[in-house]
Amino acid sequence: MRSLIDIQELSVQEIDELIEKANDIIAHPEAYREKCRYKKLATLFFEPSTRTRLSFEAAMYELGGQVLGFSEAQSSSAAKGESVSDTVRVVSGYADIIAMRHPKEGAPLVASMAATVPVINAGDGGHLHPTQTLTDLLTISREKGRLHDLTIGFCGDLKFGRTVHSLIAAMARYDNVRFVLVSPTELKLPSYIKKEILQQKGLEYVQTTDLAAVMPSLDILYMTRVQRERFFNEEDYLRLKDSYILTPEKLANAKPDLSILHPLPRVNEISTAIDADPRACYFRQALYGKYIRMALILKLLEVE
Repeated sequence: MRSLIDIQELSVQEIDELIEKANDIIAHPEAYREKCRYKKLATLFFEPSTRTRLSFEAAMYELGGQVLGFSEAQSSSAAKGESVSDTVRVVSGYADIIAMRHPKEGAPLVASMAATVPVINAGDGGHLHPTQTLTDLLTISREKGRLHDLTIGFCGDLKFGRTVHSLIAAMARYDNVRFVLVSPTELKLPSYIKKEILQQKGLEYVQTTDLAAVMPSLDILYMTRVQRERFFNEEDYLRLKDSYILTPEKLANAKPDLSILHPLPRVNEISTAIDADPRACYFRQALYGKYIRMALILKLLEVE
């Protein structure tokens, strides 16, 4: 029995296999409609979520399975003080696989140690979000036809953005990927990620506060929102939240085949005027999330 807590637990070969499987599901959905018949997914969401929870549920339904669970801590026994370990130990008896989101970093890891079924980390605080990273990798692979030989720009909150941290770690394993880090000084990428991933592997990266200056070099632009819930004081949040708003004017010097990604929800960091631009990939990206989660559920349940 295997869980997925951190994207680093998957080898490059396994990631490539999941992407291949997701592409096959997109091409032949009818072949997968009964694959998880009589299987149940429990969604244990101790923190609000729209896309992640619903895409997990849609994924299981489209595989012919069923879903049970809760969408906020208040509607679970956590409100009475039950521990994560006890919750998953009980739920393991009701479901074949668990997807769990929790505000505390490390909670899904603790859950995976107590569970008797596979646990998927659906986001733990500002820490990890492996299925979002798989979604991003599938999106890049489909939009670009490859995961190597790319220049990827990350813009916005690089300090607290768990999606950014995970995607950098994943993309660093592919050949000839260059990183461009665009953020306000206060929201720079944590130095441990630069040290452990970028510098240790001798990868090329640029750090800047100026998006316009680096725009022409980018193959991919990964936008993120400045997250109010990760700030300690409101003044800092208000001062920084509109630092980088992507508008059609800012794309004037961008490559014609730039791919714009965003893990969503968007607040106002991408102007809605960009939604009709063929380079905007973020709604397709959200859809791809369903297919990669279908592939992952099949893998962890060892369904052929």
